[in-house]
Amino acid sequence: MSHAKIHSWSDHPIMSDSIPFHRNGLLQLTIIAFLLFWGMMAISPTDRSMWLVENILVALLAIALVWSYREFRFSNLSYMLIALFLCFHTYAAHYTYQGTPIDIWLKAAFHTKRSYYDRVVHFAFGLFMAYPFRELLTRLALLRGFWSYAIPTAVVLSLSAFFEIIEMAAAGLAGQGQNNEQFIGMQGDLFDTQKDMLLGFAGGLLSMGLLAWIIWRSYRNKGFI
Repeated sequence: MSHAKIHSWSDHPIMSDSIPFHRNGLLQLTIIAFLLFWGMMAISPTDRSMWLVENILVALLAIALVWSYREFRFSNLSYMLIALFLCFHTYAAHYTYQGTPIDIWLKAAFHTKRSYYDRVVHFAFGLFMAYPFRELLTRLALLRGFWSYAIPTAVVLSLSAFFEIIEMAAAGLAGQGQNNEQFIGMQGDLFDTQKDMLLGFAGGLLSMGLLAWIIWRSYRNKGFI
């Protein structure tokens, strides 16, 4: 492992795993577990065409991670967080987001009118993906201090907005129809887009806030501050 110089508690570096893939049992287990889960969710989805559209994200991200592995290896923790987020997304895609068993239970038990699992996925995006974004930026852009927490959170918010724009563009190109409404998922909420972006941003803030606190306590316990 390469160790970066630490100037303060907030400059704590994130190390990459230098273990070769064929010896990295934890990463192999993470990949196998995700592939098994993805395979289960690929069986008889609610809407096959919508499932294919929703899994474009999964395919593109998987290709990018495999293609860049030789040049840039994330830590095992980052790969696990990415896989965890993709599991949330894959589960929702199986049920076309609005028809998950969780939402069915909420509607039956609390008489809710809309599905809320999509909001959970937006929050999970910020919560789980902010850490890999920070790892990428601290190692490639050499971010340190406050900006190593602020910019990954801003990246989460930017990508949340970008995904909303992509949804709008895809629905516009496809024309009018029920599938387009399901894909956008507004469910009659005028501020659905803004709420989704806010939840992603909140997840990123929580993730980076927790990381900063954990690192600060670690340095304080070791007497560095």
